[in-house]
Amino acid sequence: MITEMDSNRFATHSLQDARILRILSAALEAVDPFNAVQKYLPNIDGRVFGLGIGKAAIPMMDALAEQIPFADGLAVTKFASGLSRELYTVIEGGHPIPDARSLHAGERVLEFVSTLKEGDTLVCLISGGGSALVTAPYVPLEDLQTLTSLLLSNGARIDEINTLRRHLDRLKGGGLARATQAKIISLILSDVIGNPLEAIASGPTAADPTTREDALKILEKYFHALTTETQRHGDSLNSVTQWLRGSKESETRAEDGGGSIDERVQNIIIGDNQLAARAALKQAGLEGFHAEILTNELQGEAREVGHELAHHLRVDTLNRTRPFCLIAGGETTVKIKGDGKGGRNQELALAAVNELRDLQNVMLIALATDGDDGPTDAAGAVVTGESAQRAEALGLDAADHLSRNDAYPFFDALGDLLKTGPTGTNVNDLTFLCIL
Repeated sequence: MITEMDSNRFATHSLQDARILRILSAALEAVDPFNAVQKYLPNIDGRVFGLGIGKAAIPMMDALAEQIPFADGLAVTKFASGLSRELYTVIEGGHPIPDARSLHAGERVLEFVSTLKEGDTLVCLISGGGSALVTAPYVPLEDLQTLTSLLLSNGARIDEINTLRRHLDRLKGGGLARATQAKIISLILSDVIGNPLEAIASGPTAADPTTREDALKILEKYFHALTTETQRHGDSLNSVTQWLRGSKESETRAEDGGGSIDERVQNIIIGDNQLAARAALKQAGLEGFHAEILTNELQGEAREVGHELAHHLRVDTLNRTRPFCLIAGGETTVKIKGDGKGGRNQELALAAVNELRDLQNVMLIALATDGDDGPTDAAGAVVTGESAQRAEALGLDAADHLSRNDAYPFFDALGDLLKTGPTGTNVNDLTFLCIL
């Protein structure tokens, strides 16, 4: 759990203001998975089994274990090295690209749930990252890895990626529910805008409303052009396309309408981006800030969103009462064109550097709530009106780094990477626009 006592984990060279540190801390504390599970867990009779899937699987399973003596349990998460529990088994999956660990995790999950009986209750604790961490694909793992990597690098939205995953995996789109006879209570920490049940961890306990035609349209959207990239990975893309065109799996799902799932499953959202943003809003008010939530549906190319938010902040310096804090939540994407290092929040922040140049007492903070922004050890980055000048004094040019998707070394040199470590929760991203 993130508490006020460790709010300094958000501190950087530029971000030292204790008020803002407490605002960030309050946002994540509101979506603490341990507390959320204990708050929403209903009374359950009979034998209970626990299954945690996602980046927050461990604190969610710990909360379940404290509340209910369950017969057996399994947790699949990203950072499992050195973790062990007496009451349940912990295994590690691969993320954001599924790997052999994810495949093993998928086999273990299917074995676990298939042994449960009609009178049993399976408590599924689902959080973001579950799509990659656990997989039981119909196509070869290598083809799924290639597809996932290409979609991510081409800026595909998570709902689009998960639509394809649901049609390529036995566990997704309600597949986990179909694999067991037990009643299911799913407590879900949402990392998807709008909280569509089928999209969070690709909906292991939710019926899939999409068709294989929908999945094929997404492939067409991103790979219709015969680029060098698609030619190089043509075999994998052809494998996926052939499966989708020849599979009867989607038709079977459509025919049963998900009825066999819905009769046995109770899906409950226990935390999301809106909850985190509202907590930040409340804390900002307590800290004396004029505060407002701009949106919880922030989407689009990270560099474009970063520039737009920074421009918004520049304009608002003229007509808002200080201090103020604007809060935006959602999830952007990055179309990778260079060979640099970074993540979507770092790229968003980098795109804001020149727009905020020379403004006094302004700050943009881009934060991945799970503490895990792209394939880096950073959760995001902090930009101020001094960032551009400080960078240039070090021989760094923001536009050059942005052209290479190279945000990490830029902010690392400035001491303005957010390095929270894994937070234990995951509800998309938050961006804070502050004027002091």
